Amino acid sequence: MRTGAAAGHQGYYHEAVRYDSDDELLAVLLPFLIGGAEAGEPTFVALGERTGGLVRSALPPGLKVEFLPGGDVYGRPTAAIRSYRRLLAEQVADGANQIRIVGELPPVAFGPTWDWWARYEAAINHAYDEFPLWSMCAYDSRITPAAVLADVARTHPRFATPDGRHVPSPTYAPPASYLLENHPVVPDPLQAAPPAVELTDPTAAQARAAVHAVDRGLLPVDDVEDLVVAVSETVTNAQRYGVPPVRVRLWPGDDRIVVTVNDGGVGPRDPFAGLLPAGDGDPGGLGLWITYQSCNHVTMRRDADGFTLRLTAGNPHHGC
Repeated sequence: MRTGAAAGHQGYYHEAVRYDSDDELLAVLLPFLIGGAEAGEPTFVALGERTGGLVRSALPPGLKVEFLPGGDVYGRPTAAIRSYRRLLAEQVADGANQIRIVGELPPVAFGPTWDWWARYEAAINHAYDEFPLWSMCAYDSRITPAAVLADVARTHPRFATPDGRHVPSPTYAPPASYLLENHPVVPDPLQAAPPAVELTDPTAAQARAAVHAVDRGLLPVDDVEDLVVAVSETVTNAQRYGVPPVRVRLWPGDDRIVVTVNDGGVGPRDPFAGLLPAGDGDPGGLGLWITYQSCNHVTMRRDADGFTLRLTAGNPHHGC
């Protein structure tokens, strides 16, 4: 039987915590974690070094709470979903009736890559809904941009507050609706210059060769090879399922390579494309899922020019 605010709830009980001080954070998280441990529920913490240490030192000694390496969990959205789904499935197989997790994204996620982490926060409402999970996502309002907090309100069904309340978010949007919207994407400064390579209707082999051609040995070999795979998958999808012409543009930089693939279509129908493997036979869904795992940042855009994917290998946190 589930306990606490999620008692009687079916599926995923997803909350955000907006806090202005360490005391406010502890006022929400300590009862949540202590309540879970005392109820015998698997209880996990995936916070950064500072906040994780703060919570650890405030918990009663001997409490059964497991601390996960937060930085490792939140490397890429697709990897985080895979990791958490595996953890949740293991706990349910061991007989858990409720699992509690508190986590936070690293502050660097609030910069140029926020768009795909906002997609993550929306998608997990669906991705984890088969599990009896109650989670809290912590956001320090002292360092979190206002635009990010607005997305937090739209991707979390409710907020947990320091006074013990669990308040519905008035701006929450169902995940499928949110994911099909066009959200702002931070331009990469490399794109202010003409691309080093521009191809029209290339084969996948020609697109792969173009990545190798612009690689100057500045990025790790694995990053470049992952980008080669992602570009190949993306171009193949665009040729098979998009509307011609397919245009590929590449910009090499000192610490990253940026590639855009554009076609005249509307992109995948599946709102969860990229974050979850396609489960409804949506064309190209598996390729986009592979792409999300192969790049350090992927953006999607639908506009008058059609559908554009932007892929980044190397450091996507330009300006940070």
